[in-house]
Amino acid sequence: MVAFKSAEKAQTGEADPILTRLANEDTVPWYRKPNLRLLYFLLFPTCMGIEMTSGFDSQLINALQIVPSWISYFGNPQTSLKGIIAASYSLGAIISLPFIGIVNDKYGRRWSIFGGSVIMVIGALIQGLSVHVAQYIVARIILGFGIPTCIVSASSLIGELSYPKERPVLTSLFNVSYFIGQLLAAGITFGTNNIMNNYAWRIPSWLQMVPSLIQIAFIFFIPESPRWLVTKERHEEAYDILVKYHAEGNRESEFVKAEFAQLNTTIKIEMEHAKRSWKDLVRTSGNRRRVLISTMLGLFTQWSGNTLISYYLGDILEAIGQTDSVFKQKINVAIAAWSLVNGSIASLLVKRFRRRVMYLACTCSLLVVYIGWTISMKYAIDAQNAGTINSAAGGAVLFFIFAYSPCYNLGYNALTYTYMVEIWPYAERSRGISYFQLWGRLAGFFTTFVNPIGLDNASWRYLISYVVFLAYEITFVYFVFPETFGRTLEELAFLFEDKALADEAVHAVEKAVGMNGDAGNGEKTGATEIEVRKEV
Repeated sequence: MVAFKSAEKAQTGEADPILTRLANEDTVPWYRKPNLRLLYFLLFPTCMGIEMTSGFDSQLINALQIVPSWISYFGNPQTSLKGIIAASYSLGAIISLPFIGIVNDKYGRRWSIFGGSVIMVIGALIQGLSVHVAQYIVARIILGFGIPTCIVSASSLIGELSYPKERPVLTSLFNVSYFIGQLLAAGITFGTNNIMNNYAWRIPSWLQMVPSLIQIAFIFFIPESPRWLVTKERHEEAYDILVKYHAEGNRESEFVKAEFAQLNTTIKIEMEHAKRSWKDLVRTSGNRRRVLISTMLGLFTQWSGNTLISYYLGDILEAIGQTDSVFKQKINVAIAAWSLVNGSIASLLVKRFRRRVMYLACTCSLLVVYIGWTISMKYAIDAQNAGTINSAAGGAVLFFIFAYSPCYNLGYNALTYTYMVEIWPYAERSRGISYFQLWGRLAGFFTTFVNPIGLDNASWRYLISYVVFLAYEITFVYFVFPETFGRTLEELAFLFEDKALADEAVHAVEKAVGMNGDAGNGEKTGATEIEVRKEV
């Protein structure tokens, strides 16, 4: 751990943020740029909405466990069976992860999203048509198989298409659609709860395909990633996309010339040092550091106690004496709505506060909340076991459940994909985010399977395991997480590598904008255009 004594000192390859300064000099807001505005609006149904499926799924399973017809049809699943039903979605995601990098590299971001969406539509259809619990589990595995390639491709595409000034907010908003999905699922199941037949659970199950259908319909209305196009030697197309959306059609834009020069040079350097295989993730010390951070962040996003609320809220409410199904559904809807509000606010903070500050605030506040929740849960359950009701303790449990949401969203929701897109350079980005997904899905599979068993056997004491792990998270974030605030993706590409590599990209930008000693004459713009196009 000596090498990680200071997370700041580990950042040896930070590039001079020339492009960031150029972007910050642009005072025209995005909504006054017609092409960029159209791009951002199209990113919402095509990319932002992908996490709606995950949010819908977590809330669907949570809510269906309260629906009488679902309970009756599937024989009132308990403990391990209940766990495998919830965890099967993560199991499907784990199975698909080895193929994501290959598909992304070969077919690009858009076709990857299209293919994953088609798979999820098939899974949702089978889920709603299930005639027994085994078919239901298989359907959820198929659903899970389709979601990771969409998440990896969409989070990367948002970061790679966005103008640098808006990129952190847009990649942070990516996870907010999770709560839209949660809210929709909670509201739909609340509305179908009183249907006195199996359509009470079949209708919500089928509706899980709606976000995927929207992605299928709109995905080819947005451009492909310019970075992917560069790797396929389609430089002209990549340059045209940057001109259209980052310069509103101005081919003489100094910013686009600099951006393209930086992008082109950085990817060229990356490709020279990459083998385009999974071994690249551990080939260099810089990538091994990224792997460690991705591993831990994947675990943190699922082992911070969130799956208890996402999948087993009904069991928690039962434990404190709240048995009415209508009350449970109302709490479900309220938590989803509250999460959407505070999650959106947290995503807008990423341009104001540094990454490490937000992550530390997140982990510290989560620890405080979980300590309070554990203590309150103890007194509420002790009262239940004694045949009475401790209303104060039950109320405190509900308070901490609602308090948990903004604390978690401040870091693990708002920053997760922003941070992953930033620390992984283009050549390894798909595999890096897939690797992060692997650990998140493994952790999710484990916790969703173990949670009902732990609650059944250890009662409130099970929450102590999360308290301990949250304390570890604070330590790890403080000593290991690097700062990535205020840089473009290419300026962060060699964050942990030799600074000479970062300087090479900087020199390309300087040449493009005429900042070197040879470029100071009146022919700077034309010469720059020739230089940039020749490098193509």
